[in-house]
Amino acid sequence: MHDAQELESYIRRKFAEHVGLAEAELFSEDLTLAELISCSSRMTNSVDLMEAFARTSNGLRKDYGLRVRLPALSLDTPVSKVLAVFLNEVLNPERKSA
Repeated sequence: MHDAQELESYIRRKFAEHVGLAEAELFSEDLTLAELISCSSRMTNSVDLMEAFARTSNGLRKDYGLRVRLPALSLDTPVSKVLAVFLNEVLNPERKSA
């Protein structure tokens, strides 16, 4: 089993890296996904956002052997909720749907 703090730190770091924002900026202000897209110089639309999710998920698979499948999230979802969904997927694999 992986350490929850380690995984949270990894997810925060990788997601911030993929969206092109500092971790502090991304998580301390708890931006919505729509705000994140408008703040990031790397993103122009929700497709770019989905790619950042996919890259973060792929990193978890590659570095930790964990598979994450995120549900569809609306653009008014705060980043803290996205982090919670990622963590729930990696910490509670038995709850995943087939």
